[in-house]
Amino acid sequence: MASDLRLVEAVKATLGEEMARDDSVVLYGEDVGVAGGVFRATDGLLDEFPNRVYDSPLGESGIVGTGVGLAAAGMRPVAEIQFQSFLYQGFAQLQQHAARLRSRSRGGFACPMTIRTPYGGGIHALEHHSESFEAGFAHVPGLKVVIPSSPADGKGLLAASIRDPDPVVFMEPTRLYRSLRESVPDGDHVVPLGEATVAEEGADVTVVAWGSMLQRTLSAVDDVDADVEVVDPRTIYPLDTDTITESVKKTGRCVVVHEAPGTAGFGAEIVSRLTETAFYHLEAPPERVTGYDVPVPMFAREDAYLPDEERIAAGIRRAVEA
Repeated sequence: MASDLRLVEAVKATLGEEMARDDSVVLYGEDVGVAGGVFRATDGLLDEFPNRVYDSPLGESGIVGTGVGLAAAGMRPVAEIQFQSFLYQGFAQLQQHAARLRSRSRGGFACPMTIRTPYGGGIHALEHHSESFEAGFAHVPGLKVVIPSSPADGKGLLAASIRDPDPVVFMEPTRLYRSLRESVPDGDHVVPLGEATVAEEGADVTVVAWGSMLQRTLSAVDDVDADVEVVDPRTIYPLDTDTITESVKKTGRCVVVHEAPGTAGFGAEIVSRLTETAFYHLEAPPERVTGYDVPVPMFAREDAYLPDEERIAAGIRRAVEA
């Protein structure tokens, strides 16, 4: 059986199912209880689990640090950070404690903690509400970084993240919360971390995209006179390099699309890996279509910042015609 859900509904359903399945799962964060979260992704869960859903103080460092302690004590905390940019305030706890707990204790303790956070642009939000820092989190050894691109993957990847023995930063694209609806499996549905998926098969060029950029890429390929293969990594770290490499070996060309700034964005890591694993199969230099190297502008100016179908299609044409 399956239900027709939006991403925000899939997230809420998964949280409820995982809390019902495992008594060690606790949910907390700013306004997640009474208000049901800033995007209403936790609406109603306080009534269903009154002793395991908590509103936290406005302090991201404390939110992350509390999770480290809960995880070390045997719980599976799921913390919500209202917007990804606010997680910078908790980065010290994330990098110095959550990510290091297993290695610091030589395996004596684990940190099965999931940090959910909306990220990315497209909803015309205020400053500090639309950033995309997946490359920064992926640079921290010990962290896993997961980004769903659809409601079904949102459910499966979130379930896998909550069950994982290590800390996971689970980044939910705000633009997709209510803009996309699809069939989502009912009941237990788990998408393993570290496994990419081929969203569309092709033979001429590989495009790697994730989050809200996947949907824009799938739309853009209709305007390109080429047979385009689209790969969604789903997990930024650990990255499924094999699936991307095999696709590029088949097509000989690659374009990476993401909304974070281009300099040191995760697209650079993917291109670097391809030079190691598929260099002699490349028939043209890899292309990157990214956000600009400026702070994400506020409100409607976001539209000029984010890669759109026109920019993505142009990048694909450059790769095909090179």
